Amino acid sequence: MKAIVQNAYGSADLLRLHEIDRPVPGDDEVLVEVRAAGVGPEVWHLMTGRPYVARAALGLRKPKNPVQGWDGAGRVEAVGAKVTDFKPGDEVFGNCEGSFAEYARAKAEKLAHKPAGLSFEQAAALPVSGMTALQALSGKSRPQPGQRVLVIGASGGVGTYAVQLATMYGAEVTGVCGPAAADFVRSQGATHVIDYTREDITDGPHRYDVIVDNAGLRPLPVLRRALTPRGTLVIVGGEGGTGFFGGMSRDLRAILLSPFIAQNLRNLISIARREDLLTLKDLAEKGKITPAIDRTYPLAEAAAALRHLETGHPRGKLVVTV
Repeated sequence: MKAIVQNAYGSADLLRLHEIDRPVPGDDEVLVEVRAAGVGPEVWHLMTGRPYVARAALGLRKPKNPVQGWDGAGRVEAVGAKVTDFKPGDEVFGNCEGSFAEYARAKAEKLAHKPAGLSFEQAAALPVSGMTALQALSGKSRPQPGQRVLVIGASGGVGTYAVQLATMYGAEVTGVCGPAAADFVRSQGATHVIDYTREDITDGPHRYDVIVDNAGLRPLPVLRRALTPRGTLVIVGGEGGTGFFGGMSRDLRAILLSPFIAQNLRNLISIARREDLLTLKDLAEKGKITPAIDRTYPLAEAAAALRHLETGHPRGKLVVTV
């Protein structure tokens, strides 16, 4: 089968289209014939091995799995002996290991049937970013009707879903993005837009009940000043910071400080769960959320997709088609 292979950490220049053996599913796994795969920051981290501390899980000297890709959509080709929820021919989406390929393995518990009415490209844009936004706006950070929510990085993959979900919950949403993406962010449901090239999130009179920070560049004191006295800050992932720790030093400060103040500060590293996939499936089928796709690339041009992710400020998700 054809796959995008990377044998060392580094830039997109290292990605190559190779012919490799088709993977064999384990007892609790599904072999998916991939039709489309999402491209997000998680793929960039897998490609670069940054922050370096993450290599303890990804592979110390080189990627444990040389095939790129993390989420996708396609048809079930085969199932393991213990899998009862899927059968060959089923259309599925979810977390697939090595989805930049014609076939990929996936844990059955991290897959769900593809939402009716969505294309494979749309379904592939949903799992990682959608689950991250859903988990960011859950529990204490789920906004109540009428509350103010600030989404930083509102034009990106996670940001677009966060704007849509917060709007669905009845919140008044402000999105932070560049000037070229302002109309796009409003189209996702944001009532207000802050152009980060011209103003700071603390400049206006409003303070926010919930802040979802997808960008990872603002110091913790600045984010706290933008919060209400009992507001909730959700730091998504580990963007920004140093090459070794990424944004983890800021995340750690937030976690250590939170028990001693009235504000709730939390860090989120998304976990793939079928229950969340089923929630996203239901919301998509009801038209409550809609995947926003900036651009699609054929499998052979996956490296170009990663370059665009890094420098092009995509609006919504990028998708590789197979």
